[in-house]
Order: sequence, then structure tokens, then C-alpha cells
Amino acid sequence: MFFGLNSRKLIAYTAYPVLKSYKKHIRYVSGAVFSACFIYYKTNYVMMAWTSSSKIDTTKFMAEPVTDIEILQKNMKDMKTKMELLILKIQFEFCKALKEEEDSNVNFVVDRWTRNEGGGGITCVMQNGKVFEKAGVNISVVKGVLPPPAVSQMKARGKNVKEGDVVKFFAAGVSSVVHPKSPKIPTIHFNYRYFETETENGDKEWWFGGGTDLTPYYLNEEDAKHFHRVLKEACDKHNTSYYLDYKKWCDQYFLISHRGECRGIGGIFFDDLNTPSQSKVFNFITSCANAVIPSYIPLVKKHKNQTYTNEEREWQLLRRGRYVEFNLIYDRGTKFGLYTPGARHESILMSLPLYAKWEYMHKLRENSEEKKLMAVLRNPRDWV
Repeated sequence: MFFGLNSRKLIAYTAYPVLKSYKKHIRYVSGAVFSACFIYYKTNYVMMAWTSSSKIDTTKFMAEPVTDIEILQKNMKDMKTKMELLILKIQFEFCKALKEEEDSNVNFVVDRWTRNEGGGGITCVMQNGKVFEKAGVNISVVKGVLPPPAVSQMKARGKNVKEGDVVKFFAAGVSSVVHPKSPKIPTIHFNYRYFETETENGDKEWWFGGGTDLTPYYLNEEDAKHFHRVLKEACDKHNTSYYLDYKKWCDQYFLISHRGECRGIGGIFFDDLNTPSQSKVFNFITSCANAVIPSYIPLVKKHKNQTYTNEEREWQLLRRGRYVEFNLIYDRGTKFGLYTPGARHESILMSLPLYAKWEYMHKLRENSEEKKLMAVLRNPRDWV
């Protein structure tokens, strides 16, 4: 500290004005000033706006990156770095968009955690709000060695691994589930992730996966069309076949088989995507992730002030029970997370609603709004 200023502020208040004043005669500025600034930057990894090499603005993240900033700075072209910076950005922007719709007294709890086996994550959860009963937006950046159950899962999916192989891995992703308080507002889920693996003999593989899907409690056709239209526009920027292919995949993936019904009205879903190139697939998932806010937030604004009945609330709780069934029985991401050494169960199970209900042999009234929704869940429709 120096006269109440820490060293970072001292340099900002002294060196920067000197540089600014002499920008036309920069060659005359003492080399000592530049040396001091450079040494301070290298020692403390400070991201200052006036530093020509600055590329990472940590003020646009919910917390410090999982990976050390110096490592990220040195590897800006590496896909692992690109993916971590993308998910940090998406997490910040979605949390900000959700917070703007919520009561000012309700905030996200930001929990930055580390994993002994390698990496860590940032879990952001907002609970018991006036608009959102539970909203979670998580990122994880983890690495290490896959345990046998996870290797078996990879093998079953056609990956180039064998039982007993020692497989190193890197995984980075953003995942969010929003459970609104009102049954008039649908639940949204999205997840975008990147994987790298390397076997003992040096074989390497990489792929991307993810998707965005909507789970309404009451069917609103305008909402469904808007949601799917925004996702289609994001897909069409890259390949006009993507939306139809990944919409179909989504309907198939989010099927609660033992119930014979889908979890919601779908969206897009894909996995193991590694063509046409790493950069092109990355650009595609970037477009998809950026489409989350315009696909969903307008629906929140539209419905958040609408009234609802106790009967509608009870139906919402029953549908949330279905949500729990899918996530715990079928979801591959949940299973993989729980199989991973050092798994953070609180973050993995963040997707579960705060409240849910299971009623024995529940029956729907004929010609009811609830029955209209079930007709679509049992026979998925095309929305655009």
C-alpha cells in the first residue's frame, strides 16, 4: 500500500497519464516506466486496459476463470482456452439477463470450486425468487483420468477406447436449468460442452455436444414457435440441415421411455460432433449458445406478471416430477458427472427443481389445457 493506494492503482494513476500525455513522443518516455509496468504485469497477472497485450477482461465473468489467467493468455489459440472463455461469457450474460427479470433483493450465489483431480468450476444459483424458484447456471473445466465406468460409456458411444485403457481427458462446458415460480413460464435447459481424450498410445479425439430445450407446463403455440424459430436461425447460419436433424435428435433424446412421453417440446440436441472442422463446430455452438437469451427471455417477460391458480401450480409440480425422472434415469451428462472422480454432486444435481410432486395414478380431465400439452408431449410437432 502507498498513501492508501495498492500497487495496482498506483501504477494506473501514475504510469498511464505519462504514457497518454506523451503518446505523440513515445520514444522519449523513460524506459524505466515501461520496465516497471511490464515487471508488475508479469508478476501479478493484472489485466489493465492500457496494456497492449491485454486480451481477457475478467470483469465480464461471474468469477475468476478456472484456469490460471497466465496460462489462458499464453494459449489463446488452443480450443481448450477458447471454450473456457466462451462458457465464462455465456454464464455471465445469462445470469445478468435472468437477474434483470428478478426482484432486486434476490441474487445469485456464486460458488467457485476446485477439484483435487484437476480443474474446477463456477456454480451460480438463485433460489426462492419472485420470478425464478430455482435458476442455476454452471460452468466446469475439468481434467484427469477417466474411471472405468466412464471409459465404458465412451466405448459404448463408439469412441476409440478399450476396456482397461488409461484415458486422459479434458472437458469444459456450460449448463443451465431455470425453474420459474409461475406455471405460465416454461422451464429452459441448455448445455454446451467440449471434450478431448488421449489414450496411452497417444490416440487423441475431440468432439462437441449440447443443445437447448424448452419444458412448458401449459402449451402456448406462439411461445413454441418463437423458441424454435430463434434456434433454427442460429443453426441456419452454419448449415440448413442442422435444425431439422438436431430437432429430431432432441425429441428422441428427451423421451421418458417408461412414460411414453417427451420431457418438453424439444429444441435442438447433438453430441459427438467433430466435423467439418474444430473451428467451424466451435463457431456453430457459439451461435447456439448466444441464441439462448433471445429464445427464452422474451417468454419470461411475456408471462411473469400473469396470475395462476392453485390447480395450475399443482400441475406444474407434477410435471417437475417427470423432469426429475428423466434427469436421474436417462440423462447421459448426469450419469457421466456422477461417475467422474471428484464429482461435485451439488453442482451436478443443480438441475433438479426446488419443489416437485408425484401423485399416484393422476388422471387428466377431458378437453383440459393439461391434456392439450400431453398430446404434444406424446406426439412431437414441427414448430417452424
